[in-house]
Amino acid sequence: MFIATCVITLSLEGAFSLKDKRSVVKSILARLPRQFNVAVAEVDHQDVWQTAVIALVTVGNDKGYLHGLLEKAVAWIEDQRPDAPIDSYYIEFR
Repeated sequence: MFIATCVITLSLEGAFSLKDKRSVVKSILARLPRQFNVAVAEVDHQDVWQTAVIALVTVGNDKGYLHGLLEKAVAWIEDQRPDAPIDSYYIEFR
């Protein structure tokens, strides 16, 4: 069994308050579990307006499949949320 995690840092240049940030982040956090069957949470920089760090987690037996699933989730954010460009991300397994 593998546990795959993906930590994504988003740049929210259009956010001028925590309320602006929260609306973008909540939308992403609501859609990812439905689209990709992953657990998600905002894990860092909660008080910084223009940066968000979210984590995706999934569990399975096929490491390649899990890596591909998380890569697809990252690509989905890039395609569907141009208002939240990805600064960086990394995927790791346990």
